[in-house]
Amino acid sequence: MTDIPSDTRAAAPSTGEEGAVPRARPARALADPAAERRRARRSRRYRRDVKWSPYALVAPFFLFFLAFGLFPLLYTGWASLHRVELGTPTDMEWVGLRNFSRLLEDDFFWNALRNTFTIGVLSTVPQLLMALGLAHLLNYRLRGSMFFRVAILTPYATSVAAATLVFVLMFSRTDHGMINWGLGLVGVDAVDWQNGDWSAQFAVSAIVIWRWTGYNALIYLAAMQAIPKDLYESAALDGASRWQQFRHVTVPSLRPTILFTCVVSTIGATQLFGEPLLFSQGASPTGGSDHQFQTLGLYLYEQGWFNQHLGRASAIAWTMFLILVLIGLLNWAISRWIRRDA
Repeated sequence: MTDIPSDTRAAAPSTGEEGAVPRARPARALADPAAERRRARRSRRYRRDVKWSPYALVAPFFLFFLAFGLFPLLYTGWASLHRVELGTPTDMEWVGLRNFSRLLEDDFFWNALRNTFTIGVLSTVPQLLMALGLAHLLNYRLRGSMFFRVAILTPYATSVAAATLVFVLMFSRTDHGMINWGLGLVGVDAVDWQNGDWSAQFAVSAIVIWRWTGYNALIYLAAMQAIPKDLYESAALDGASRWQQFRHVTVPSLRPTILFTCVVSTIGATQLFGEPLLFSQGASPTGGSDHQFQTLGLYLYEQGWFNQHLGRASAIAWTMFLILVLIGLLNWAISRWIRRDA
C-alpha cells in the first residue's frame, strides 16, 4: 500500500497578485460644509454671469441710442406739431399738421427736394459705376494691389471741409481755377460754377463722387472675392471673354451688394449737408444766390438755425425721415424680388 503523507500543515495563503486578499478602503471623509457653500455660490455667480453678461455688454449702445437717437427723434416729432422758436424752446403752441401742410405750399421746400434728387442722381450713378469698374480691376492680381486699395480709400478718410475747400478752388470762376484753366486750353469759355444751376449741382456732385467712390469700390471688391472661382473657370472653358465673364458672372453675383450700395448712397444723398454748405460763398445755408443747390439738409438748417423756426425744421426732419423709410421699404421689396428671382 502507498503511504499517505503525514504532513498535515495547512498551506500558507498566497501573497501573489492573483491570490492577494484585498485591503479594506478607508471610509470616505465627509465633505467640508464651508467648501460646499463656496462651490454653490460660485455656481450661482457663474449662471448669473452667463445669463446677464451679454446684456451688460450691449447696454452702453442702447443707453447712447436712447439718449442721442430715440429721444431726439421723439422730441423732434413732438416739436413738429407745435409752433416753437429756437430761442424759447419751452413755449410751444399746438398747430397739429400745420407745419407739414406749409411745406407742401413752400416753393423753397420743393426746390430743395428737387435739388436733393438731382444731386443724388448726378453723384450716385457715376460713383457706383466707377466703383464697380475699379473693384473689377483690383480683383485681378496686380503688383502693389495693397497700395492701390489704400490709395482709393484715402478720399474717404479726408475730412469734408478739407475736400470741399480744395474743390472750391478748383471750380473757382477766376483765372486760378484749375477746371476753367483746363477748359481754356481746349477753347471752352470759363464757367461760373457756383452761380449756375446745373454747373453748381455738378460741382457739388463731383465732391461726393471723389469722396465715396473708393469706399464703394472696396465693398464691391470684398464681394467679388467671395464669388467662387469655379464660375469663372467654367465661363472661360465655354469661351467667355473677360467682358462676358464680368457681365454674366460678376454682375449677377453682386446684385445684393449693388442694391446695398444704392440704398446707402441714396440715404447719404438725402442727408447731404456739408458739401453744399461749404461750397457756397460764406458757407451760406441758402445753397447759392438763387438756392440753386440748396438741399433738404441745408433747408432744414436755414429754417431751424437762421430763421429759428424750430417747429418747421422739425417737420422737415421728419419729412426726410419718412423719405428714408420709403427708401427702406423699396429696398426690402427689391431684395425679396431678387431672392425670388434667384
